[in-house]
Amino acid sequence: MSIEKKLFGSYGGKDVFAYTLTNRVGAALTILTYGGIMNRLLVPDRNGRLADIICGFDRVEDYVADRASYTGSIIGRYGNRISGGGFSINGKRCSIALNEKGVCHLHGGNVGFNRRLWDAEALPGDGKDSLALTLFSPDGEEGYPGNLFVKVTYTFDDDCALTIRYEAESDCDTVLNMTSHTYYNLNGYDGGSVMKQELCLNADRYDAVDELLLPVGEPASVEGTAFDFRKPRPIGQPYDHNFVINGEPGSLRLAGKACDPESGRTLTLYTDLPAVQLYTAEFMNGPTCFKGGVPQRPLHAFCLETQYSPDTPNRPYLPQCLLKAGGKYDSTTRFVFGTV
Repeated sequence: MSIEKKLFGSYGGKDVFAYTLTNRVGAALTILTYGGIMNRLLVPDRNGRLADIICGFDRVEDYVADRASYTGSIIGRYGNRISGGGFSINGKRCSIALNEKGVCHLHGGNVGFNRRLWDAEALPGDGKDSLALTLFSPDGEEGYPGNLFVKVTYTFDDDCALTIRYEAESDCDTVLNMTSHTYYNLNGYDGGSVMKQELCLNADRYDAVDELLLPVGEPASVEGTAFDFRKPRPIGQPYDHNFVINGEPGSLRLAGKACDPESGRTLTLYTDLPAVQLYTAEFMNGPTCFKGGVPQRPLHAFCLETQYSPDTPNRPYLPQCLLKAGGKYDSTTRFVFGTV
């Protein structure tokens, strides 16, 4: 394993660095200090050919201009949507930005963790390397209570497994729901539509949504619906829906598996969080080309965003994402890349 640090550009007059973690077979993960973005992920196909399987840009300026897609970034304080412009904690109303069509809150607000510069520390290891990113979010930022100290650690190993550990502490009760908004195409980010790539999700229930993509009532059964991915099948159509992962939240368990029949690449997902959002990039049609001049195209990638369910603070019947003052937020998601 090795870690390489390079200057990637600048933002707000400060340097943005790219850290690349490379394993024994040449597979490599590149992370930016802007937004904690996963910029590149090279993994082998069934014939050992390496390809970059995540969408991203060549310049910091392109990420900054990409205000709608959150490409590759760490999302916080709250991934997904919150209705009604806020929530209550201990009887006190917290008002947050209505940055999604002026009617709901999305992915942390106008300036979420995806638009911040993170401090970075490289942590070489035996058979694995890590990059620890840290960030301070002051009390009241985007309307959220509490001075929040955040740490996100990316670990990439010789077995082509990527582990993301999210940690945080607050001096005031607050809500927290961090995730990674990375766009995958197992045939390569320039590999065409992902609709024929196969997906299996360990989920008996999903959230039906309204026209604003806000949940409607309690999670519903996937039985007999287009949301039943309990057995592997082609993705087949657009999705932007939350699935409730079977098993006990807080324990690392299988969430799902994706496979590209053409290249043989697989992605197996584990998490200790309650749910995962499947998004198939239906609106990935921005004017800025991806790396190497590859144009953006709808349905050419999918996201698997592990998370607490959308609008959790306003849905008391769900597992809650409340971080108590002096407590510890500590969650792990693991992506294992292989072949068939």
